[in-house]
Amino acid sequence: MKWVYRILVVVIIILSVLAATLYFVPSLFARLFEPVSPMVENPTVLEVLPLSGTLVTVYEGIAVSDSTTALDISGRGLTGSLKAEIRQLTKLKTLNLSNNQFTGLPAEVGQLRELEVLNLSGNPLTGLPYELGNLSSLKVLDIRGTSYSKADLEIIRQKLPPTTQILKD
Repeated sequence: MKWVYRILVVVIIILSVLAATLYFVPSLFARLFEPVSPMVENPTVLEVLPLSGTLVTVYEGIAVSDSTTALDISGRGLTGSLKAEIRQLTKLKTLNLSNNQFTGLPAEVGQLRELEVLNLSGNPLTGLPYELGNLSSLKVLDIRGTSYSKADLEIIRQKLPPTTQILKD
């Protein structure tokens, strides 16, 4: 009779393993075919994620490699401002913050010497940091649909390269 209980225990263990396998393996298999990151799946996101580098948190819950060259976090309903750590993205060429609810921009954005395109459109910005004038490589500044100060913009424009295109309403 003891051997019946042992066989019963073995059968229960085998059935448990089989049930767990049937439950977990399909989801693991499905994950193999999912995109590695939702950033890669979404064609509007221009975030370049190299294999090396240090992660920099630019906004609560958003971290990117310090060697990122393009970052598009548009249309996410983000509020407030980016973190000052944005200054660590020294290779950044394109930064798209459009269509969020940002009310400010950290002065540290002015330290992004390689930045060529800065899209701030569609945000209720209440002011622009004068440090944007330090963006010596800037080709396009898009401030359409923002509440920028004309006085701030004039001070910034005087320091920007004369070829910088400023898109405004």
